[in-house]
Amino acid sequence: MKACFMGLGYIGLPTAIIAAKHGVEIAGVDINAQVVEVTNQGKLHIIEPGMEEMLREVLASGHFKAYTEPRVSDAYFMVVPTPFKGDHEPDVSFVESATRMVLPLLKEGDLYVIESTSPVGTTERMARLIFSERPELEGKIYIAYCPERVLPGRILYELEHNDRIIGSSDPRAAQMTKELYETFVKEGHCLTCDDVTAEMCKLVENTYRDINIAFANQLSEICAVAGIDVHELIALANRHPRVNILSPGLGVGGHCLAVDPWFLVERYQEDASLIHEARVINDGKPRWVMEQMEKQLKGDHSEKIGILGMAYKPDIDDMRESPSLHLAHLLQEKGYAVYGCEPNSTADTLEGIPLLSLDECLDVCDHVVIALGHREFLSPQARAKILSVPHYDCIGFEQGEKR
Repeated sequence: MKACFMGLGYIGLPTAIIAAKHGVEIAGVDINAQVVEVTNQGKLHIIEPGMEEMLREVLASGHFKAYTEPRVSDAYFMVVPTPFKGDHEPDVSFVESATRMVLPLLKEGDLYVIESTSPVGTTERMARLIFSERPELEGKIYIAYCPERVLPGRILYELEHNDRIIGSSDPRAAQMTKELYETFVKEGHCLTCDDVTAEMCKLVENTYRDINIAFANQLSEICAVAGIDVHELIALANRHPRVNILSPGLGVGGHCLAVDPWFLVERYQEDASLIHEARVINDGKPRWVMEQMEKQLKGDHSEKIGILGMAYKPDIDDMRESPSLHLAHLLQEKGYAVYGCEPNSTADTLEGIPLLSLDECLDVCDHVVIALGHREFLSPQARAKILSVPHYDCIGFEQGEKR
């Protein structure tokens, strides 16, 4: 089996590598020539524990190689971003562009799979595109949808252990896709349904989590007004056998939870009021934190503020839709000098925010925001240093919360 993975980002690269490890001959494709170059050198352009060693292994075996253009294969996987644009309108242009790149290579019997989280109807839309350009292939290739379900920092483990949902209007395509994924999904199950249900399933999974986080975040705002320690309250409430409230934080980031619920809101505007409100709460949390900080700082815009953790979650280097970055820009707009501390980045700046080491940040800044529980912040020595300076705690760091 030869497979072509379109997109070598946070999901495409690990999936391509693990498929190659299990014997599939992989052509990994990315339009970023630098990504292709460093990947072929056996170096990662992302942070994912254990993956660089596996990359070198599959390169050495000849089962994997990266390119800037697709190669003729038996299966083609679209693993590219699906952000939103304008007023939270889904943008599937990357999926369409990747599809157009493989169009000339498609042949009878090939498998085409979308892994990118997509609005409902995207699989059918891409099928229409393929058959409008290549009408001779209608009924002769197999089209399916199989969204990723992994957690950054645990991707290699979860690719093998998590269940996968495979959707297609053609049972033959669903079965063909199932057999391919079962080459590396060793502990999880591959479940089949139609493509629309699979698309909705992925959106619902992330929306469910977003709503639960919104409850915790709004609870933190209510507790601030009531003068109650929200972390103590949640710990007590969670002693109930049927209650499991999540921990509040600075907001919600990343390419999934901060984006996918909008796909449902945009498509089902009159029926998604709860989903919409959860998005508003989570997107508004950085502004609320800024307002609480302003009360502490008493409007002194000469203060230098450091933000500890600029990624969207602990121990990764992914800055997409990061609430920390949103907060940094809000504080900059108020006139504060803002610095970031992100141990997982080697950059000097991030969208106009200078990045410092932890020690530099604590030395330079008058006030810090504890935004994430990166492992670099959790040693007793680091923790003591952080808590010794004026700070605003977003995550229950003072109460011993580690994540």
